[in-house]
Amino acid sequence: MTKRYKTILQYAEVEHIIEKSRFIGYAKPVETEEEAATFVEEIKLLHKNATHNVPSFIIGKKNEIQRYSDDGEPAGTAGVPILDMLKKEEIKNVVIVVTRYFGGIKLGTGGLVRAYTKTAKLALNEAKVIEKALYDLIKIRIDYSMLGKVQNEMLNNGYTIKDTVFDDAVNMYIYSPVDESEQVMKIIQNITSAKAEIGIQDTLYLDELEGKIIKESL
Repeated sequence: MTKRYKTILQYAEVEHIIEKSRFIGYAKPVETEEEAATFVEEIKLLHKNATHNVPSFIIGKKNEIQRYSDDGEPAGTAGVPILDMLKKEEIKNVVIVVTRYFGGIKLGTGGLVRAYTKTAKLALNEAKVIEKALYDLIKIRIDYSMLGKVQNEMLNNGYTIKDTVFDDAVNMYIYSPVDESEQVMKIIQNITSAKAEIGIQDTLYLDELEGKIIKESL
C-alpha cells in the first residue's frame, strides 16, 4: 500500500485575464473516473458558451487513470501541459478544468501552454496541495497513575493523541505513521514496565498540510 501521496484538500476556482482572454480554473479532489467525468460535464454545462473547456485528471496511487482533452485548442497546448504538470508535481486524485473565453488576441502555441498551465497551477494553489499519509491508530490502555507519563512521552515525540476515554482505566488513542508504530509500542511498554495493553485498531490515510495532521480521510 502506498504510504503517502500528494493530492488537494478542497474544491477551488480561480479567474484571471491573459491578453484579453478570460481563463477560469477549477480543481477538485476525486477518487474515481466517474466523479471526474461528472465534474467535467458540470463545468462544460456551466460554461456552454465558452470557447474552450479543457479537462485533465489523474486518478490512482500509481496514476492508473490519466485523461485529458485540448478541446479544440492546437494539439498539445492545453490538456497535455496540465497533465504533465500534475505528473511532474506528483499530484494524484485530482480533476482540473480550465475554461477559456477568447478575447480576440491569439496567444500562439507557447503562450497557450503557459496560460493553461498557469491557470491550472493557480487553481491547485487555491485548493491547497496536501499529502495523504498512512497512519496506524494505536489504542493504549493504562492505569490512571501512568497517564501523565505516557501522555508527555507521546506529545514530546510529536505524536497526535486522537482521543482519551476514561473508564476503570485510561484508553488513549494515538496516531502513528505506519513505519513508526512498532517503535511507539516498544516505547509505551518500556515506560509502563510492560503493563499497558496496546494494539493497532485501524490503519487509515490522514491529511497532512505542511507536515501536520489536519483531518481524517474518508
